[in-house]
Amino acid sequence: MTSNACEKEEAGSRDLISWLPEEVLGSILSLLPTKQAATTSVLAKKWRHVFRLVHNLDFNDYDHVLPPEEEEGGRKWDLIRESFRKFVDALQCASRIKIFSLKCHFREESEMAHVNSWICNAVERGVLEMSLDLWTVCVVVLPCELVTSKTLVKLTLGSHIDLGNIPPGVSLPALKSLFIDTILFSFGDLCNVLLPGCPVLEELSVRHVNYEGISYCISSRSIKKLTVYYNFETWITEMPGMSFDAPNLVSLDYSDYALEEYPQVNLESLVEARLNIKYSKLIKWPDMSGLINGISNVRALHLTPASTNVISRCVKHGLSLPVFKNLFGLSFWGDNKRCWKLLPCM
Repeated sequence: MTSNACEKEEAGSRDLISWLPEEVLGSILSLLPTKQAATTSVLAKKWRHVFRLVHNLDFNDYDHVLPPEEEEGGRKWDLIRESFRKFVDALQCASRIKIFSLKCHFREESEMAHVNSWICNAVERGVLEMSLDLWTVCVVVLPCELVTSKTLVKLTLGSHIDLGNIPPGVSLPALKSLFIDTILFSFGDLCNVLLPGCPVLEELSVRHVNYEGISYCISSRSIKKLTVYYNFETWITEMPGMSFDAPNLVSLDYSDYALEEYPQVNLESLVEARLNIKYSKLIKWPDMSGLINGISNVRALHLTPASTNVISRCVKHGLSLPVFKNLFGLSFWGDNKRCWKLLPCM
């Protein structure tokens, strides 16, 4: 055996992993947080660009920014933001990816150009799951490429951002899961623009802790699982009511304050429902009839103490509960006699 062969064999025995194909190394590095995967570039020449082959990208500028008390230094903020941008830019390439997660905040609209370029690159690389958590006071204009992705299966959007008008021509033919956390849509954009472009959507979660930009109606013929969490008591008198038009929905988890009315509740396929409806003195006589009648075909019903309390109030003031002819599972509890008097009415 030659001396070169012996040296190669000896080196290989010490570092077997480096002899693996780069595609395999990329899969291994995908199991690490992106920032840690990038540190492998200094191991050896062969490793210099391997981290660019990872399948999962997770960027969080909280790993780069200074604590709040030090952020306002101006120049320090700019340097750290530039460092974060260079880090993300270094992983922009053409290799396929499965997951793209971006958490960042910015102060000026001009910075959105960088964010959009990263989003577009992920879409071009056939991303399957995308999570965007953007903190800014600016109006966020998402690129058209995001809402016309042919590969996206799961999309998470948050939080506390104003999307303005959603780009027209939404077409997400593979999207099955959509999670929205306190996103300000233009009026009707969620149900009239975004959801119609998601023909195979099965799971939808809508969370709002601010009144502005909420959706008064959830309408989709394809969703099977729906979670709605609204929590803004101060403004509930401004809401025109809440409607659900989801004829193929199987599971509903709804948390809100009791509203003046529920104009349309079309949930004919509903199997399981969990209600957490709270009473507010701002609406003294809520009309729950539309919601209760709309879920009366459920097989399993879960009521929180707040829900039993508000339904009991409505029954006391004239609400006639429908017959729950398919119900085989009921769970509820309450902390006063009024709640337990509800049981015979079910």
